[in-house]
Amino acid sequence: MTSIWLRTEPDRPRRSPQLTRERIVTAAVELLDASGVQTLTMRRLAERLAVTSTALYWHVRSKDDVLDLAVDEVFGEVPLPGPTADWATDVRTLVHGWRAAMLAHPWTPALIGRPLIGPNVLARTEFLQAALVRGGLTGEDLAVTTRLIANVVIGSAVTEATRQPDGDGARRRITADPDAYPHLVGSGHLDTTRWPDDLLFTRGLDAILAAAG
Repeated sequence: MTSIWLRTEPDRPRRSPQLTRERIVTAAVELLDASGVQTLTMRRLAERLAVTSTALYWHVRSKDDVLDLAVDEVFGEVPLPGPTADWATDVRTLVHGWRAAMLAHPWTPALIGRPLIGPNVLARTEFLQAALVRGGLTGEDLAVTTRLIANVVIGSAVTEATRQPDGDGARRRITADPDAYPHLVGSGHLDTTRWPDDLLFTRGLDAILAAAG
């Protein structure tokens, strides 16, 4: 099915002034936050809004539409700062906000493979590339750096959002056999008390920007 962002929707009179696409998306994000992607259905969404499923289909065609709208809604929570003379700081501000929004809605990393062409996503990607261009990047270097930053943000969010609670057990598996994993023991691999997620993410982003600059 064609993405909602690639379709031209005809103007249709509202059957119910109380039900809008905005209300549908807000309710969908609430349900996704509460129980994740797998449990979201059009029926549950309709029940939350106290309408019929038929009423929903007047505004969206499918669950896929709802998911695409919900992801773009989350991106809209990322503050879009005003450009400054410091392009790298602008990138950091945007990207840290992007990661924070994804962690606040831990279902989003699983949907990043969907077409990310909603207005909120595109506005923030435009801001990112504009900042990188001010830093001197063009052409292939711009494309590579944009992809690298996106992969770091998404990878970080996926790792943190899906991490199993027994992190200490994973670390003990490594430290119990230091002869087999001497470098993993020495580097503190999987030891979040030694290397907090925020630190690793910040240092990784700084390394990318230093190489780009």
